[in-house]
Amino acid sequence: MTRTNDERAAIDIAAAAGELLLDHRKSLGENDGDVATFKNAADRLSHEFIVSELARRFPADAVLSEEGADDLARLAADRVWIVDPLDGTREYGEAGRSDWAVHVALSENGVLTTGAVAMPALGVTYSSSDDRTERGASTPVRVVVSRTRRPEPVMRMADSMGAKLIEMGSAGAKAMAVVSGEADIYAHAGGQYEWDSAAPVAVARAAGLHVSRIDGSELRYNQENPWLPDLLICRPELAPKALEELGR
Repeated sequence: MTRTNDERAAIDIAAAAGELLLDHRKSLGENDGDVATFKNAADRLSHEFIVSELARRFPADAVLSEEGADDLARLAADRVWIVDPLDGTREYGEAGRSDWAVHVALSENGVLTTGAVAMPALGVTYSSSDDRTERGASTPVRVVVSRTRRPEPVMRMADSMGAKLIEMGSAGAKAMAVVSGEADIYAHAGGQYEWDSAAPVAVARAAGLHVSRIDGSELRYNQENPWLPDLLICRPELAPKALEELGR
């Protein structure tokens, strides 16, 4: 497969940041119980690596990162990298969990063109340039949900569709479960930012999945306010029913 420089960079940087996080995670039991400090250090470690690599490879590009100060000069930039250095900080801080991720995406003139989601603990990096094998939805439909936060619209949809619930942590892990065929629907209605969904959406869209807001409208990136509160990623044949239930 021939990949563009942008695609190779997104994959390489996300995967390398994941390796740094895996190395850092080895010290989880050596921090005198200060898990918050440990997780904050992980966020900063990954952020600084990703930002420095993007600056080295693409010095003219802007960056929007969860862990960085938001420079609104990005609104005038043609190319903006949207980054979540550690998606699923809670899961990362729990020994043995694999449902956390690193997100690296590129928005060009407001349109997502490239994305990579590294799942370091699983040793896999998903990309918008991957070849995908089409899979049909399962019976019953499988809906991936948070362990702790389950917004009413999502649960109503799942109940109406007679769905099996799959508990999982980070947004990237949930989205990649649909991409990989482990799940059929990921719906989120509890509040997110652009960095939570940009890379997962780029990968999911390239895989032929339905991606939208839960009202069916388009997901827009590199906005002045990066708040993007809801999301639907699902198999295309399930989208009409999912949107109907989410919109009730």
